Amino acid sequence: MAYYFASDTHIGLTLDGRPVESERRLMAWLEKIEKDADAVFLLGDIFDFWYEYKRVVPKGFVRLLGRLAEMTDRGMQIHFFPGNHDMWIRDYFERECGLIVHREGLSTELYGKRIYMAHGDAVGYGGAKVASMQRVFRSRTARRLFSALVHPDAALKFGQGWSQGSRARKNIAHAFRGEEEGVVKFAREYLAAEDPDVDYFVFGHLHCPAEYPLTERSTLYVLGEWISDGYPVYGMLTPQGFSLEKFVP
Repeated sequence: MAYYFASDTHIGLTLDGRPVESERRLMAWLEKIEKDADAVFLLGDIFDFWYEYKRVVPKGFVRLLGRLAEMTDRGMQIHFFPGNHDMWIRDYFERECGLIVHREGLSTELYGKRIYMAHGDAVGYGGAKVASMQRVFRSRTARRLFSALVHPDAALKFGQGWSQGSRARKNIAHAFRGEEEGVVKFAREYLAAEDPDVDYFVFGHLHCPAEYPLTERSTLYVLGEWISDGYPVYGMLTPQGFSLEKFVP
């Protein structure tokens, strides 16, 4: 048995006019791990863009959403953490798909190990400017104003265009920068001020898998992305410890 972790599948993304096959790969991964998974943690940016109105949700994704609902109906715990691309959720994932949604980072104990997990965009990454933008984007006031003033068709067209344009302007690849990364700074501050006994920190967002020792006890892990043509990297926690694994369909 094991706990499984994935992030940054960016389902719905198109590159060079072609849809990225991340939804198909994610569903194959879910099928592979379901037989021995104690729970699944989806750590953000599962969708390349998601904006949910009170009575309207984005078109598409029916195969994945149906698969997730089937798994939770059978008793599987699936935890969802909004990322910076799919933060605008309401209650659809919980009510219709049975997911357990975490809008903040989660500190918990699994197999006797202390673990802190989050997407990674809201824990110091990008400095004060990015943190301020995150607060605005995630605020209920901003979401209510946007929902009241912008028609769903226009909102989704704008959001999808923004996401595609953002991806086209920057390289997907990212080299892990060690102590310069916001997630590393956050983890060190968390160990000093909140909980010195955390064994594993697990984040997504950076699009590059990494294993980075913090102390003799604590290690930080960054999950990989599912966009490129290589094998996706996911996290797995067993009673023996945490590891990064490649998914070979």
